[in-house]
Amino acid sequence: MTESSSKNANVVAECLRSWNPKAVAEVIEFRDETTIVMPRELLRAAAARCREDARLQYNFLTDATCVDRYPAEPRFELNYHLVSIPRRERVRLRVWVGGDDPVVDSLVPVWPGANWLEREIYDLFGIRFSGHPDLRRILLPDDWEGHPLRRDYPVEGYRDVPNTGELFRKSSTP
Repeated sequence: MTESSSKNANVVAECLRSWNPKAVAEVIEFRDETTIVMPRELLRAAAARCREDARLQYNFLTDATCVDRYPAEPRFELNYHLVSIPRRERVRLRVWVGGDDPVVDSLVPVWPGANWLEREIYDLFGIRFSGHPDLRRILLPDDWEGHPLRRDYPVEGYRDVPNTGELFRKSSTP
């Protein structure tokens, strides 16, 4: 951990804790990257705080990712990667989402660019984002069954393989 990374973690955690003492469940420093783990109920408000607070200025959402930790519970790890362009700092906001109720507040009201990122996570993992303006599949057809990046998704999918009949049998004629 470098001094700059440690200082960044302290500033972000301090700002979020001064705003709401329950906002920071854990601070993880690994390879000069800071991750702030928080309760999912506070995600949208904490993200808005990161964007609007003059000490933080996280004005750019670079990515949103998800990891399925099945069979562990809470099952899903949802990460938002933020950048403060004026301060040249990065931080990751992480929430844990249970498999029984995979719902999180959408960050589209805070960063409109979260729209397609959240749609992709919904499509591939099945996490629903409350308050999302257009939550529907983005990569797979609307009639697709299941969410293929879940670890319990069947390797060959849910669809039946069509019967090819005589199509691929060897012909007896030359």
